[in-house]
Amino acid sequence: MASNDKPIRAGIKTTEFWLTLVAQILGVVIALGYADPDGAGTWDKVAGLVIAGLGAFGYTVARSKVKAAK
Repeated sequence: MASNDKPIRAGIKTTEFWLTLVAQILGVVIALGYADPDGAGTWDKVAGLVIAGLGAFGYTVARSKVKAAK
């Protein structure tokens, strides 16, 4: 069976989804200042938002490539 003959798994059933979800949660926790409430400065919050944004972007690109290969 060729690799293109495999059915595409639903996004929620993939490892990429779960790793992205963890990255999103960590990014939001950092951005909101829960990771270090006393020392969270502006740059920590920006870094958290960047982590969450890049995680979402990476997941979107990966799923697009999977679906385009089909």
